[in-house]
Amino acid sequence: MVGEEKTSLRKRLSKSREDSEENEDQRSPSRGSLETASNGRINLKQLMAKKIQLTAEAEELKPFFMKEVGSHFDDFVNSLIEKSASLDNGGCAITSFSVLEGENNHRAKDFRAPPEHGKIFILRQSLLDELFEVDHIRTIYHMFIALLILFILSTLVVDYIDEGRLVLEFSLLSYAFGKLPVAMWTWCTMFLSTLGVPYFLFQRWARGYSRSTHPLVHSLFHCFLFMVFQIGVLGLGPTYVVLAYTLPPASRCIVILEQIRFVMKAHSFVRENVPRVLNSAKEKSETIPIPTVNQYLYFLFAPTLIYRDNYPRTPTVRWGYVAMQFLQVFGCFFYVYYIFERLCAPLFRNIKQEPFSARVLVLCVFNSILPGVLVLFLTFFAFLHCWLNAFAEMLRFGDRMFYKFFTKRFKSAAMLAVFAVSAVVHEYALAICLNFFYPVLFVLFMFFGMAFNFIVNDSRKRPIWNVMMWTSLFAGHGVILCLYSQEWYARQHCPLKNPTFLDYIRPRSWTCRYVF
Repeated sequence: MVGEEKTSLRKRLSKSREDSEENEDQRSPSRGSLETASNGRINLKQLMAKKIQLTAEAEELKPFFMKEVGSHFDDFVNSLIEKSASLDNGGCAITSFSVLEGENNHRAKDFRAPPEHGKIFILRQSLLDELFEVDHIRTIYHMFIALLILFILSTLVVDYIDEGRLVLEFSLLSYAFGKLPVAMWTWCTMFLSTLGVPYFLFQRWARGYSRSTHPLVHSLFHCFLFMVFQIGVLGLGPTYVVLAYTLPPASRCIVILEQIRFVMKAHSFVRENVPRVLNSAKEKSETIPIPTVNQYLYFLFAPTLIYRDNYPRTPTVRWGYVAMQFLQVFGCFFYVYYIFERLCAPLFRNIKQEPFSARVLVLCVFNSILPGVLVLFLTFFAFLHCWLNAFAEMLRFGDRMFYKFFTKRFKSAAMLAVFAVSAVVHEYALAICLNFFYPVLFVLFMFFGMAFNFIVNDSRKRPIWNVMMWTSLFAGHGVILCLYSQEWYARQHCPLKNPTFLDYIRPRSWTCRYVF
């Protein structure tokens, strides 16, 4: 396929060149180099005409070139790396010629890496860092900075006109991050327990597995202890703390999101290392492949959920780059604050005075789309780009394409599993952080999002499908912001004296009538 696309591009280039030559033949019967005037100088008009002609040819070829590169270069490189890194039993790698020509495909299946080596880590930049090298993309980034400046100026001007003075208050931020010391010591407890318990259990199981007379019982016992730790210590412990100490939303997010991260880190460590121990015992090897504590500690902070003993490392740490990433994270925090202050608070301050109805819901959803989209972009940029890149740079973690996978086998099943797990985890985090259960995100994920994702799959390249995808995504975030905000205001203004479990899961915004 790659060879066919290259041939197609060559044909287009050749055709464009032939067309330009025919046009030039029609314009000037005597072809050749630029004619010179009687005084020996090049004719200026002919020079300008030639320059315009070359520019037009370049502009004509640019869309074809960009389309070919954008459609096939990334897939070609990933396929080349995957095939070349797969070794046969004799240690001979598949050559790039077999990738390009598609030969010996029946042998390629035998040369694939085992499942525990599904992702290949290499030195590469993150996607946004690559895009920011393009001036046009960086202009969009500058536009978001300009919009932040306007939000700040708008807040200051309105406060000055209404109050007669500059009101530089951050009451929303101070409330959201209240009781931060409780969140910090909870995090320290989670970190130390995740560092010690899973590693100790795995080390004890690995060293006793080959010597045990009942290896199955030995494995089940340690698996049971590990599950008790995952569910009891990392699962119920932090949840009890945030509920018992009634932490505010942002402090709860710190605890709950780190709880989820530590659970996945511990699972990945065990999942990636157990097959190595089993293979070692099967081969009756004298050495037991147990990672060191330093390798496990590095993994706990590395921006990846796939454990490896070693990762590609950059030679140095660019501390200026680290400072810039953290500065952008704080900038995004203030950006979100001003979005809620200027776009959300006035909206929901007016909505809370009206009973729940279809009219209120429709107006709320459409007024929430813009702030919802801005919060989506800012959250993605702050965490998935700036925060992860900052830690990757400090740890000299070389592979900045944090969520790139190569395998395409069982794509539908994997997509279904990812949607299901992601919906449950996200809904759990929102329920604990907001202190109420309102499964809006779960319904959008599992039903509308999944159905739309399978209908509009990667094989549909027409622009209308891309537009529909972004439209549904933006509208979905408007619905999420509207309904969760309405429920939050309803529970603040219509509290119950003795709430039951049903009151926790029953939407109060449907029945609450505000009294002023």
